[in-house]
Amino acid sequence: MCGIVGVVSNAPVNQLIYDALLLLQHRGQDAAGIVTQLDRKFFMHKAKGMVRDVFRTRNMRSLPGNCGLGQVRYPTAGNAFSEEEAQPFYVNAPFGIVLVHNGNLTNAHALKAELFNTDHRHINTESDSEVLLNVLAHELERATHGLPLTPQDVFAAVSAVHRRVKGSYAVIALIAGHGLLAFRDPFGIRPLCIGRGKDGTTMFASESVALEGSSHLFERDLAPGEAVFVELDGRIHAQQCAAAPALNPCIFEFVYLARPDSVLDGISVYQARLNLGETLAKRVISTVPPNEIDVVIPIPESSRPSATQLAHLLGIPYREGFVKNRYVGRTFIMPGQAVRKKSVRQKLNVIASEFKGRNVLLVDDSIVRGTTSKEIVQMARDAGARKVYMASAAPPVRYPNVYGIDMPTKDELVAHGRTIEEIRQIIGCDALIYQDVDSMKRAIGSLNPKLAGFDASCFDGVYVTGDITADDITRLNEHRVGGDENAEDSSRLALPNAAV
Repeated sequence: MCGIVGVVSNAPVNQLIYDALLLLQHRGQDAAGIVTQLDRKFFMHKAKGMVRDVFRTRNMRSLPGNCGLGQVRYPTAGNAFSEEEAQPFYVNAPFGIVLVHNGNLTNAHALKAELFNTDHRHINTESDSEVLLNVLAHELERATHGLPLTPQDVFAAVSAVHRRVKGSYAVIALIAGHGLLAFRDPFGIRPLCIGRGKDGTTMFASESVALEGSSHLFERDLAPGEAVFVELDGRIHAQQCAAAPALNPCIFEFVYLARPDSVLDGISVYQARLNLGETLAKRVISTVPPNEIDVVIPIPESSRPSATQLAHLLGIPYREGFVKNRYVGRTFIMPGQAVRKKSVRQKLNVIASEFKGRNVLLVDDSIVRGTTSKEIVQMARDAGARKVYMASAAPPVRYPNVYGIDMPTKDELVAHGRTIEEIRQIIGCDALIYQDVDSMKRAIGSLNPKLAGFDASCFDGVYVTGDITADDITRLNEHRVGGDENAEDSSRLALPNAAV
């Protein structure tokens, strides 16, 4: 997952892009980058780290121009430790193009060979975003035939990209001297929206919160397969470029990834999480009688709306029992499982009075590896809880994600190949309640009947692009970031989630 933003204005955009990236920081903490354009020349600065650390005053001063784009990166493919793989990416022909990308290409390996053997283009990193940039550049070159670029040429190139590229991609690209291009994959898996400022500024961003938080009016989400081209004078052109678009957004955006104050594809993320709490309450009642639960406690941060709604419906007190340390950030090196467990206690502390002598129901947004959940259950017991029940607002995560979320290989998923009772024993809680897959889809999908469906592949194993085999998953996992115990801690508690 990553966060992307692009702006065309009649005033300098460096500060605006910086502010928008801060609002999208929850989507990526590994690297950040901004590129601007002035007189057909690009000015770029990118590096590993958080936005506030990557961009100093001297860096901001070196980013002049009235149009530009930016990205915050959370790598799921390629090399997480390479400065070169921070975005934006640049290619000098045709015209000069810079690009930012949120998503994951599932046929990047085949495309890379095709680019080298047929298109005669060189890829210098392991990043699928550089592959995507070169596919776009090649198709723009074919569409123009050496003639001046027109909006129809741009749309023809995007149509060709859709035919060649598989997977998930929300893209913003700046074409030197011409304008800003934004497009979304034919399934709309990753989010992208457009907004306008009072001064005529046009802005694209991964989430509506980046528009509203920078005083722009949210206009709409880009449709799946749609491309929008904004000329440097502000004129906007839009066209559907996919043969058979069907809106199937990633359901994990609503479960965990997006900020609760965002609206994605017509759905309030906050309301989606309230709805998940409502359906989860029904599951709890069928497993644990409410009179055996003394208190409902969320695991910070994004489970709070679900936990609040669940507690309200069951008539059980809601309490904050954990306090998250927002200033620890990412653990630098995690040499083994024992140190990983220690990091959970560094990032999360209990309010013992909320646990002592009580039967507590812990509510989390989802359970992935199970190692964090196991440690949290033990923390509750150590604080004096008599019984510890755990409820997940999402169903069991049984399958890897291939569309841009750092879901582990199936062998690392605690729910893969196990029954609920077996998972409960591993986590160590007295009862374990999961959301139902169909109930989750109905709870969120009811908020926008126009959706064709969801990508819920990590829960149901159905990959909406229809091109994923077991061999593909094995190959993609070979390039997955963070699968090693010696790698940086990428657990959800390690992320400074903005979902307060």
